[in-house]
Amino acid sequence: MLIDLQVHRLSTTSLTVWILAMPKVYRRRKRPVTLVENRGTSGTPRASRTVIRKFHRLLKQQKSARGDTLANVNREIEELGGLERYQRMSCIGQGMDRGGGSEKVLIEWMKQMGWADRKEKGERRHRLLEVGAVKPDNYRGCTSWLDATAIDLRSRHPSILEQDFLLMDQSRHREAWDVISLSLVLNFVPDGKDRGRMLVQAHSMIRPGGLCFLALPLPCVNNSRYMTSERMGELMDAVGFSRLEERWRPGGKMIYWLYRRRPTPEKWAGKPFGKKEVLRQGGSRNNFHILLQRPTAAASEES
Repeated sequence: MLIDLQVHRLSTTSLTVWILAMPKVYRRRKRPVTLVENRGTSGTPRASRTVIRKFHRLLKQQKSARGDTLANVNREIEELGGLERYQRMSCIGQGMDRGGGSEKVLIEWMKQMGWADRKEKGERRHRLLEVGAVKPDNYRGCTSWLDATAIDLRSRHPSILEQDFLLMDQSRHREAWDVISLSLVLNFVPDGKDRGRMLVQAHSMIRPGGLCFLALPLPCVNNSRYMTSERMGELMDAVGFSRLEERWRPGGKMIYWLYRRRPTPEKWAGKPFGKKEVLRQGGSRNNFHILLQRPTAAASEES
């Protein structure tokens, strides 16, 4: 009986050791079907870029189309999913699996400049206007030093104001913002004149010494017939901005800039920038461009 008990104890101990030595099996929790994007269609980076490029082409055509041609363009836009689908593709592009949104770059640069130290000094928070916001909480980790306002042409969230930046009251917002973010906005505007007007308007709405953050797809400057990084700097200088930072990498998808509004308010002193000068020829170049035109005398007096 004693021998059987010892054998039983030995077997129990061996079984315990054997169980502990077994590798653990981790079961992956299934995600609800409603949270899964349409993989292979809108969920892939290539598909997202394809949809966005189609939107840009159609919106450019929509600007000048008339009659039946305009009706056909509008129908194609609706068949593509409308502005709501474009926003969804942009939101997918800002996902953490794609490197996150461009606001991370802006936050990093502002912290390097000491803009996040305001809480310790007891000063007011910096006022930031985020144009073309597709997510409402891009700056949720910076509320102690940033007072962010998000706007978009069509709001997808109650915290995003539905507002066309070009239709904002300039007199009401003159020098009202410390920072204006134009991330993936200029390339969405179909007309080169409106792109230039957007930059001029941003200058009037940023306080002297304030910041303008720009983010564009890299091909807008490294594969355009009419635009380069150097020309972009000249154009921004004409508007009244001085470049502080630039970031991009060979083979990358994006280029980022940070500009400071020159502290002394000036009358329009910049030269006009047209589309006549072809900077690159040959190959499959795109036509991204920004046009600056001298305002009328009346407009100059108002600025």
